[in-house]
Amino acid sequence: MNLIDIYIQEVTRRLPEKMRDDIALELRSTIEDMLPDDYNEEDVKTVLEKLGSPAKLANNYRDRPMHLIGPRYFDVYVNLLKMIVPIAAVVALITVIAEFFIGYQGEDAIINVVLDLIGLGIWKMIDVSMQTFFWFTLVFAIIERVDKGKDDQPLTNSLQKWTPDDLKNITYIPKKKAISKFEVFGTLLWTAIWATVYFYANQLLGIYESGNDGLEFVTPALNQEVLLGFWPIVLAMIGLEIGLTLYKFINGQWTKRLAIYHTVLQVFSTIVFIVIFLNPNILNQDFISYMTNLFDTQEHQFTTWFIATVLISFIVSAAINIFDGIRKANIR
Repeated sequence: MNLIDIYIQEVTRRLPEKMRDDIALELRSTIEDMLPDDYNEEDVKTVLEKLGSPAKLANNYRDRPMHLIGPRYFDVYVNLLKMIVPIAAVVALITVIAEFFIGYQGEDAIINVVLDLIGLGIWKMIDVSMQTFFWFTLVFAIIERVDKGKDDQPLTNSLQKWTPDDLKNITYIPKKKAISKFEVFGTLLWTAIWATVYFYANQLLGIYESGNDGLEFVTPALNQEVLLGFWPIVLAMIGLEIGLTLYKFINGQWTKRLAIYHTVLQVFSTIVFIVIFLNPNILNQDFISYMTNLFDTQEHQFTTWFIATVLISFIVSAAINIFDGIRKANIR
C-alpha cells in the first residue's frame, strides 16, 4: 500500500478533472521534498499529517469555502435574518387575517372560522418563515462563493471591515429599555384578535349554553349595528396601532418620542371606546334581560355596572400601558 499515491488520489478526486494531473505532480513533488532521503512509512505519515486532511487540502486548491456561510458574512447574515424573518411572518399573518375579513360570507359559525383562522395563520407564518430562511440563506451562500476576498475578518452590517469608529454609530440600549421581537409580535397578534372580536362581536361575545354539540352561542352581548357605526374610526385606530408597532420594531428601544406617540394612541383608543360604550344602545336587550334575571337585579343597575366595569378596565389598562412606556423611555 503506497500512502503517498492514495493521499494524492484522495486530494485530486475532489478537484475538477482538468486540474488533477498538474496538482498531482505538484503535490507529489512537495511530499518528496518534505521526506528524508531514506524515508520509511512513519516518515510518510508524519509528512501527510502536516499536510492535513485530503478534503481540506483539496479545498485549498479549489479556493472555495467548505462552509455554507463563513465567518466573513455570518454575523451580517444572522442579524439580517433576525430582522427579516419576523417581519415576513407578521406580514403573512396580517395577509391571512385581511383575506379572512374580505372573504368571510357568514356561512360557518364564527367560532369555527376563528379557530381555522388561527391554525391557518400559524401554518402560513411557519411556511413563510421557512421560505424566507431558505432563499435568504441561498443568497448569502452564493455571495460567499462569488466574493473573492481572502480575509475572514467578519464584516459589519454595512458590508465593510470593522473599525473602532463603527462603535460611534451604535447606541447603547439598556436591557429594560429594549423592545423585544416577542413584544412586537405579541402586540400585532393582540391587535388582530381584538379587531376580529370587534367586527364579529355579535357572534363571539355573549351567552353560551350547553347543547347537543357542546356549547352553543345563543345571545350576543353587544349591538353589532352600533359597533359597525364606528368602523372608520376603529379601522384608523387599527392602522395606527400596527404602524406604531412596526415603528417600535425598527426603533428597537423606548424613547421619549416613542412614548409620546404611544401615549397619544392609548388616549385616542380609550376615548374611542368610551364613546362607543356610552352609547345607550350598545348592549343587546336580550342580553340585558337574561343577565338581570340571572342575577335578580334591575336592568338599569346591571347596565350601569357592566358599562362602568368595561370603561374602568379600558382606562386602567391604558394608564398602565402609558406609565410603562414613559418609565422605559426614561431609563438611562
